[in-house]
Amino acid sequence: MGRSIAIVSGKGGVGKTSICANLGIALAQRGVNVCLVDADIAMANLSLLLGMQSSPITLHDVLLGEAGIQDAIYDGPNGLKFIPSGLSLENYRRVDADRLATVIKTIQSKFDFVLLDGPAGIEKSVLATIASTEECLLIATPDSPSIADVLKTKIVAQRLGNKPLGVVLNMVRFEKGEIGKEEVSRMMELPVYATIPYDDEMRHSFQRDKAVPVMLRNLQAKSSIEVQKLAARLAGLPVQFDEKKSSGGILSSILHFFASLFGGNKNNGKGMEEMKV
Repeated sequence: MGRSIAIVSGKGGVGKTSICANLGIALAQRGVNVCLVDADIAMANLSLLLGMQSSPITLHDVLLGEAGIQDAIYDGPNGLKFIPSGLSLENYRRVDADRLATVIKTIQSKFDFVLLDGPAGIEKSVLATIASTEECLLIATPDSPSIADVLKTKIVAQRLGNKPLGVVLNMVRFEKGEIGKEEVSRMMELPVYATIPYDDEMRHSFQRDKAVPVMLRNLQAKSSIEVQKLAARLAGLPVQFDEKKSSGGILSSILHFFASLFGGNKNNGKGMEEMKV
């Protein structure tokens, strides 16, 4: 049986959808069988980020009983599977979010991970997203309103029998006044699973003529590297950096240093360097 994980936050604007998309891509790039579900049935931003907002059959149709779940599963980037949500407000009003749990249980055994991008807040569709999964990752920015709101989400998740895995701190600038990793962990009584730095490369994902997740555009971006570490931690896999793609950069220099320190020149600088986190 695969793992079902809700990607949720207390408030909007913390980058939850971007984290979900890029985390799914990072897992798929490592051969993990993953399915992303756009569970934000009112505001289907994950569909927009993956460029699949025009899919003819969506989660709306499944929750309305007008289509089977297999008809709503599409091929996404790097081999991941994707279930989009519809953009129709009329269908949204008719959708029964309580059916989501049944839908997720139907597909969970077919994947290593099913990741649901849930709406922000704690209204009905958020509760349905959390209740349909076994675990959740809590996305927050390092400021008091975001942490206060995501703490409420954690409490709600626990009451629904969902296990919060930890917090992903996003858009971290490492500036004075931000709530630090240790304090967040203490306040939430959860580990901080990842710290994603504020990165223009991540922010630009939605600012192009065609939205493209940063994991498909720039694997050496600061945010991409941290997302890869998050994927590794979640799946128990090593993070791999392609030496050719990072040639000339700081990361390449670090990897070459450790290669020469521990392996001499026996690899002659060829192939893939591997770093475990």
